Amino acid sequence: MAEQEPVVTYERIERTAVVTMNRPRYRNAQNSAMTYALDDVFYRACADDEVAVIVLAGAGEHFSAGHDIGSPGRDADVDFERRAGLWWGHAGKAGGESRFAREQEVYLGMCRRWRDMPKPVVASVQGACVAGGLMLAWVCDLIVAAEDAFFADPVVRMGIPGVEYFVHPWVLGPRVAKEFLFTGRKMSAQRAYEVGMVNQVVARDRLGDASMELAAEVAAMPRFGLALAKKAVNQAEDLMGRHSGLDSAFGLHHLAHAHNAEVGKDSLSGMDAKSMKRAADDG
Repeated sequence: MAEQEPVVTYERIERTAVVTMNRPRYRNAQNSAMTYALDDVFYRACADDEVAVIVLAGAGEHFSAGHDIGSPGRDADVDFERRAGLWWGHAGKAGGESRFAREQEVYLGMCRRWRDMPKPVVASVQGACVAGGLMLAWVCDLIVAAEDAFFADPVVRMGIPGVEYFVHPWVLGPRVAKEFLFTGRKMSAQRAYEVGMVNQVVARDRLGDASMELAAEVAAMPRFGLALAKKAVNQAEDLMGRHSGLDSAFGLHHLAHAHNAEVGKDSLSGMDAKSMKRAADDG
């Protein structure tokens, strides 16, 4: 089924580009069309000299419930033009070759690409920020969360060690990351603030304004200075092993998919969108 509305919208307000995921009916679940639409507008914002800061938001009640594993717009079998790497397309390939090629491009590769955008990015998070939604928030430099926001990575219930962009130890710290993964529980916005994952927690009706106010404050700084400061922090994280850690965890992620397919009925351990939603809601 074709999308009736653009899956991502873009608006420039003074020196801030507002990028909004626009699949509220499906809790902004990310299909490939949304992923490449996000890439388009991020590229547009980075190329626009009038834009100093980017705000990433989600339309409706939720920021993002994760990867699309069950909506009518799911397009996992469709190849898009490669942007994050030179690996070949996944469509028409079988087994691990198909999954590895797609997830290396659409999930891990895109998140790495976006994390390295030279302009600061503020995530404006409400409601669910689950699994693949975490990946989108985590590529952002700052996170403003509404009081009703919650964060979860329940994929260990599938026998998978975490989402593809595995930065849990860096954004949560090792011990909290293990609790987060081992239990699959939802983390409240307040707890996320306490462990340093979130910069601000605000009332739901203040989320948009607070995000734009933070963006405007950052936008007042020199553009090149911001870009260099962001690069310096990112390089420091990479020197702490983040880049190689991502590659290692990505390999374990695919080992888990292969194990599920070998001992069960599919690579997701029989879980679908509804069961994953129940898992997150029960967490």
